Amino acid sequence: MTDQQRARKPNPDIQLPGWAHMPAVPIATSPFFRWPPDPAAMWRWVAARWLSCAENVIVLALALISWVWLTPSPERMQSLSLDWIALIWLRNLGLMLLVAGGLHLYFHGVSLQGARLKFDPRQLMRKGRQFTFSNQVHDNMFWSLTSGVGFWTAYEVLMLHGAARGWVPWLDPAAHPVWTVLILLLTPVWISFHFYWIHRALHWPPLYRLAHALHHRNINVGPWSGLSMHPVEHLLFFSSILIHLVVPAHPLHILFHLQHQSLTAASSHTGYEGLLVKDRNRLALGTFHHQMHHRYFEVNYGNLEMPWDAWFGTFHDGTPAAHERLKSRRGRPAG
Repeated sequence: MTDQQRARKPNPDIQLPGWAHMPAVPIATSPFFRWPPDPAAMWRWVAARWLSCAENVIVLALALISWVWLTPSPERMQSLSLDWIALIWLRNLGLMLLVAGGLHLYFHGVSLQGARLKFDPRQLMRKGRQFTFSNQVHDNMFWSLTSGVGFWTAYEVLMLHGAARGWVPWLDPAAHPVWTVLILLLTPVWISFHFYWIHRALHWPPLYRLAHALHHRNINVGPWSGLSMHPVEHLLFFSSILIHLVVPAHPLHILFHLQHQSLTAASSHTGYEGLLVKDRNRLALGTFHHQMHHRYFEVNYGNLEMPWDAWFGTFHDGTPAAHERLKSRRGRPAG
């Protein structure tokens, strides 16, 4: 089978009902949490995320650009002032429009990739009373650009102001190069740890009704769905950055951390497995793992960096066997 055929054709051997495209299954979690250790698999996992055109690398580049050219000096940030806070808010607004807006335009607006690598065959909803403004995309954009960018900016201002004032511990990369790199590498793992527990809490019925139900309006997702959340959920979601009240960090770590949470929320909800260039998947984007959470609801609360779902019995690896277990737990068919 050619690369072009692989890119266009769903897995012909293992299929679940209602999906237009499926990746290779079973879906694998991080090899760093498997026994016995597999150094080759660990290396491939790290290389795919840090030594190729990947989300982590792109976000790190954006964070570096933001720190060098689009962030006020530490001296200026020692005192809270509307001018530099507005600059950070405008930069974050622009990043969200660039990434979420660009991905939406490419995949769902102009639809340059068509249905290739698209998980759900349905289009995003243009009408629906469950959505603000009765439109899925308008609803998602509103919550992402108001509450989403607002809380992202508020946490960033808090941490950068604290670093400039000295009550957020500052890490000097020149003095601690190994720690500087290690913290970058471990940031997605910490975000994964934090996200699973916050997400499980948000599925507690009172919190779900108050906040998380807004995000779950999106059964079929698009790039703007990722950060479309209730303000209470944004408050909890971005709180992972507070780890750096204890763990020393350079401002670049803070920017990378918050941009990773915000921008990969958009890329992971594209609804497509990846971006095709000359009929080859050159950039991994939306995960089938999380796409199944939006449709099946009570599986895959975390992500693949840490296997919490596998440890707590809520992992759907995309296979028919996992689907049967889901249906058995529900006591009814799962489509």
